[in-house]
Amino acid sequence: MTKKSASELFNIKNPVHFLALGFGSGLSPKAPGTMGTLAAIPLYLLCSQLSLNAFIAITIFISIIGIWICDKASKDAGVHDHGAIVWDEIAGFFITMIAVPATWQSIIVGFIFFRILDIAKPWPISIADKKVGGGFGIMLDDIIAGILACVLMHSVF
Repeated sequence: MTKKSASELFNIKNPVHFLALGFGSGLSPKAPGTMGTLAAIPLYLLCSQLSLNAFIAITIFISIIGIWICDKASKDAGVHDHGAIVWDEIAGFFITMIAVPATWQSIIVGFIFFRILDIAKPWPISIADKKVGGGFGIMLDDIIAGILACVLMHSVF
C-alpha cells in the first residue's frame, strides 16, 4: 500500500482543509510545520495592531476553533495529526507572541523559540503529544509550546 500525499488526502478548496493546512503552507514537501509557522507571521502582523485584549481574544478563538478544524481535517484524511495540518502552529505562534512588542527581532526570536519547542517537544509538550488524541491533542502540544515560548519571550523582551 502506497502512502498518500497531502494533496491526495486534503482538498484545498474545502474551507476547513484550507485553514487546517495553514492557507496551503502545510502542503510544503519540506518542513510543513515551519512553513505553517511562517504563514502565521503576516496574520500576526495584522492582529498585532489591535489592543492586547483583542489580540488575546483572537488567539483564544484561533486556538478553540483549531480543535474543531484539526479534528475535522484529520478525520477527513483518515490520519491523526498529519504533518500537513499546521493550524496548530499558527495558534502556537500567536500564543508565543502574546504581549510581546511586534518588532522584526521579536518575530524572529519568537519563531525560533516556538519551532525549537515544537520540534524538540520537551516535557510537558511530549506528554500532551503522546497521550492526548483528536483535535484537542493536535492543538494541545502546540498550545503548550506556545505558552513556554511566550514565557521565554517575556524573559528576553
